This record gives sequence, C-alpha cells and structure tokens, in this order.
Amino acid sequence: MDSIDAARFQWDDGERRLKEADASKGSMEMVTGRLIEELRRRLGGPFMANELVTLYEQGTDWCLELAMAAAPSNPEAWDGLTVADAAFGRYLREATDYAGGRIVQPYERDQS
Repeated sequence: MDSIDAARFQWDDGERRLKEADASKGSMEMVTGRLIEELRRRLGGPFMANELVTLYEQGTDWCLELAMAAAPSNPEAWDGLTVADAAFGRYLREATDYAGGRIVQPYERDQS
C-alpha cells in the first residue's frame, strides 16, 4: 500500500466517523470546514494528491490547535482522528489529479 492509499484509508475512516457522530456533529462539521479553509490557504491554488499527503505526513498538530480555537468549549470537536482526517479526505476531492473517486495518473489525463 503506497502513502496515498494509506492516507485515503485514514481519511475515509475520518469521514465515516464524522457521519456517525451524534451530539457533537454540528461543532465537528464546523471545525472540519475551518480545517478545509486552512488546507486551502496552506496549499494555495491547484494541487495534486501527493502534495496533500505530504502535508498530512508532516503532522496535524496544527489541526488540533485550530480545532481548539474554533470550538473552545466543545472538546469533542477536537477529535483529530475525525475532524482532521475528514477535512483532508474532503479536500482531496479538489486535487487536480483526483477524478471519479480515484487518483488519475498523468498519462490517463493526457489520453482523455
């Protein structure tokens, strides 16, 4: 399993946990949205999936800090395994090489 596949597994699991969240779901969704905004700021314009994976592999401590600032009175919304992974998973869909639920190799795009 390569690093993109491993990250996608974790991110998909985060999205699943977010969908299953009950009492804190609203706060967790808000934090996830804030994390996506920060991902957009950190990666800038168009990006590729491997750039997102590289950022993820550098650590997500900043996600906890942002979550705590966004929802200071709701520690359940700070669950990085849920909100950070869900944010990365959702943001992956904006990668230039992501299409149809998979990473498209450069030669596949050129032949389309």
